[in-house]
Amino acid sequence: MIDKLEFFIALAREQHFGRAAAELGITQPTLSAAIKQLEDQLGVMLVQRGSRFQGLTPEGQRVLEWARRIVGDTRTMRAEMKAARRGLAGHVRIAAIPTALAMLPELTTPFRDKHPEVTFSIISRTSLEVLSLLENFEIDIGITYLDNEPLGHVAAVPLYSERYQLITAAANRLADRDTVTWKEVAELPLCLLTPDMQNRRIINKHLEEVGATAHPTLESNSMIVLFSHIRTGKWASIMPLNLAEVLALPSRSGPSPLLNRTRAISSVWWPSSASRTRRLSLHCSTRQGFLPNDTSHSDRYFLSNDEYAILILHKGFVPLQNEHR
Repeated sequence: MIDKLEFFIALAREQHFGRAAAELGITQPTLSAAIKQLEDQLGVMLVQRGSRFQGLTPEGQRVLEWARRIVGDTRTMRAEMKAARRGLAGHVRIAAIPTALAMLPELTTPFRDKHPEVTFSIISRTSLEVLSLLENFEIDIGITYLDNEPLGHVAAVPLYSERYQLITAAANRLADRDTVTWKEVAELPLCLLTPDMQNRRIINKHLEEVGATAHPTLESNSMIVLFSHIRTGKWASIMPLNLAEVLALPSRSGPSPLLNRTRAISSVWWPSSASRTRRLSLHCSTRQGFLPNDTSHSDRYFLSNDEYAILILHKGFVPLQNEHR
């Protein structure tokens, strides 16, 4: 029964008998026969059939929810029995939104120090793709936004909050300003994430609130692409402060940056996911707020070096305190 449920989950994910069979490493007739046997055992039709796959029936959708829970619990049981014999080991698959990628070492490094037999794979995806991958058991942990996303049945642990800033060449006309507005930022030659990214939708929302619209001259789903263009001095961008520090100012010292508390980044996972995943999730919960939260400067913060200036962005005018590092 478990094997048939796993076959059914793969078919629902691929929505094509041939692709699902190839992923499972079986023949298409074997997959078709297994789905038919599952239907006979449950007494309902699960798949709308024709000359090709036409989707799941309403009963199939209900069974899919149960199948995910049952398969997840079964994998958890097997993993916990294996861990009881050998200690925590295995592979953890993580998908993260682009703006959170630079923060992942804060989780993976100390976790692997405790459990050296655990390995990781990390991919970058949009917030909606993270949840889809999680639902289809293609990943174990997702790092994504809590705001404005349909989290469904997943468990979530808030990790930290983003604080947005303008990052631009120090020679930019705004770099030495005491104040900067979102309207002024909208007039710059911006390079931003693509519109399918939640980070971009957040930026667009802030601009819309002041009657401005971004007209980026470059869009990409890669933060590395954005930063490499910023380095030319011809583009500016809006990034979370923690990411900008990792990419632009790794040697900066001084007070910790403030975090914008309105945009939470969280770890999400299926409650019945495997033991190593749940332990990493527990580790995530102990690392909540792992980025410093120094409120001693209120909303005032400014960084610069010979190449870049980072300006905190809030609604309306943003006071900045010049602090050359």
